[in-house]
Amino acid sequence: MKKKNPLLQKSFQFSIQIIEYTEKLNELKKYNIAKQLFRSGTSIGAMVREAQSPESISDFIHKLKIAAKEAEESMYWLELAESSIHYPSPSNEGLIKPLNEIQKLLSAIIKTSKDKLNANR
Repeated sequence: MKKKNPLLQKSFQFSIQIIEYTEKLNELKKYNIAKQLFRSGTSIGAMVREAQSPESISDFIHKLKIAAKEAEESMYWLELAESSIHYPSPSNEGLIKPLNEIQKLLSAIIKTSKDKLNANR
């Protein structure tokens, strides 16, 4: 039986939510933020998925660090949308909380992986 991976599951589900939210933004003709958020928001899950087949522990850490950077960028776009009266609220769409959870998971996994890497040196 394959072990469930919470980070994989959460990042995949977040990508689905981002797709749905950016479709709403496109309907409202908010193309610039929609495009940026689509790219960064779905990249998180893509990098997490790619990290599942690393060449080394360093490669694993590197891919998760990229995912963490994409999460930071996504949070930026969501905060901009949240602060503007011209955008649907990402909080009301349920986007902020799952992104915070993903960021916490990424941070913990990166730290644990770095500690493991340093212990093996």
